[in-house]
Amino acid sequence: MSTRVPLLAGNWKMYGTAPEAAALVGDLLALIGDVPDRDILIAPPFTALTSIAERIAGSRLLLAAQNLHWETQGAFTGEISASMLVAAGCTHVIVGHSERRQLFGDTDATVARKTRAALQGRLTPIVCVGETLAEREAGTTMDVVRRQLTIALADLSPDSVAATIIAYEPVWAIGTGRVATPEQAQEVHSEIRALISALAGPAVAAGVRILYGGSVKPDNVDALLRQPDLDGALVGGASLKATDFARIVRFTS
Repeated sequence: MSTRVPLLAGNWKMYGTAPEAAALVGDLLALIGDVPDRDILIAPPFTALTSIAERIAGSRLLLAAQNLHWETQGAFTGEISASMLVAAGCTHVIVGHSERRQLFGDTDATVARKTRAALQGRLTPIVCVGETLAEREAGTTMDVVRRQLTIALADLSPDSVAATIIAYEPVWAIGTGRVATPEQAQEVHSEIRALISALAGPAVAAGVRILYGGSVKPDNVDALLRQPDLDGALVGGASLKATDFARIVRFTS
């Protein structure tokens, strides 16, 4: 049986002012503050990070940012560095989300640079990979995922790979209401773990957490997380409603 601790992560995207985020966190703490044997993470907008860090201090909630720049500082208007995120209270950062890739020009190469910047800046990167609907229908899902992951993890030491979290997010399931079947998700997660084994060794692969993301909801989380290689979920819309996210956190397998 796996000893990997499940991680349930809520990506709030561009929703919530600082006061709204504080209210949501208050509701979450009341609902899931006592949940054992699993890690819980939230990724609010940048403007709420510092206030949320203060609000969750001493609780079981972890704090992530939704993006970072690969440089430590410089003339990069609108960007934010790993050290800034650490100072704001973050321990994790999401890297290479499909919306960043599709809408804001993130490439496999820049995702790799951001992954390294996160690790060097003492943040745990949650590296997102996944195929579009056209790629799935063409039968190239694993070609796409292997390429994305191989570039993201290239030249990292086994210890650095071990310090990384992977999130498989089929692009066709993000925000669409469609979701990969448990069997589809398990097939890709198993392949990802095999690839990590080839890149960094079987011991590292056995410990790396691989999350599933893509229209995860209270009514499908149990079936998804019963699969042996699904170690948690990266949740979008359902994480913005405290009762829904609480139910996801309290999944039963």
